[in-house]
Amino acid sequence: MNPLLPNHYREILLGIGENPEREGLLDTPKRAAKAMQYLCNGYEKSLQEVVNGALFSSESDEMVIVKDVELYSLCEHHLLPFIGKAHVAYIPTGKVLGLSKIARIVDMYARRLQIQENLTRQIASAIEEVTQAAGVAVVIEAQHMCMMMRGVEKQNSVMSTSVMLGAFRESYNTRHEFLQLIGRSK
Repeated sequence: MNPLLPNHYREILLGIGENPEREGLLDTPKRAAKAMQYLCNGYEKSLQEVVNGALFSSESDEMVIVKDVELYSLCEHHLLPFIGKAHVAYIPTGKVLGLSKIARIVDMYARRLQIQENLTRQIASAIEEVTQAAGVAVVIEAQHMCMMMRGVEKQNSVMSTSVMLGAFRESYNTRHEFLQLIGRSK
């Protein structure tokens, strides 16, 4: 852990008018620093490390979908969480990606200070790069604490973002099939 991080959290406590010496806060700067490092551990990972060679030959050229991959990220504007799920699809062209690697790619990018729009694009681009797929689609639906806990305080708002690459962008039928399979199109 960066040794300066707990000191910065101590200063934050002082800055909001708290007493970092009171019983309940004695270890808070150290705990908060450890939590922030964990929540931002995506910076320590690379796409190659996450995939770890889990790309397998396959004759399948049909859509592969992983739905409801939960994600937890921090808004880069307020350092508050946004929590949601990603739906990821790709159309293989000779190689398929190990199933858990899709969730790990989502986590790697989500565990960085982010905005949801960029997170969606990063996941789609990474899947495309690794698989050389004919198309990639990513939809993320998330609730943002910066909207719920402060500012406009809208408790039931959900932000949806999508990125469609290759066949998902070019073909209405392919895009529609994906959206229908994830329950987003009637």
